[in-house]
Amino acid sequence: MATKVAGSSAPFIAASALPKEELGGGISRQILGYGPDIMIVRVWFEEGSVGDVHAHYHSQSTYVESGKFEVFVDGEKRILTAGDSFYIAPHLDHGAVCLEPGVLIDTFSPAREDFLGEGS
Repeated sequence: MATKVAGSSAPFIAASALPKEELGGGISRQILGYGPDIMIVRVWFEEGSVGDVHAHYHSQSTYVESGKFEVFVDGEKRILTAGDSFYIAPHLDHGAVCLEPGVLIDTFSPAREDFLGEGS
């Protein structure tokens, strides 16, 4: 039997059983699997919603599950669609504008403690 490790999610995650957190501005997220060193998060965007430019000490790799986004990373902008991805090294400015409603799958290392209410 798989057991939950302290500071981590359960080993098996049914997205349908997890809450979806409304962040405002047409953006919502769902924290999926995580442990101290990694976290995966599904983020929904409505058309026109903006992920403000910001930076953090986490490495981030993001997969565009659906939609169309103008993504900004370290001074460069690109238009990305379903199947594309981008990587953000620690401390680089980045953000996104949703051009067509869609979903991003964010992976962070280490886990975003601030998303879990820790270290905010």
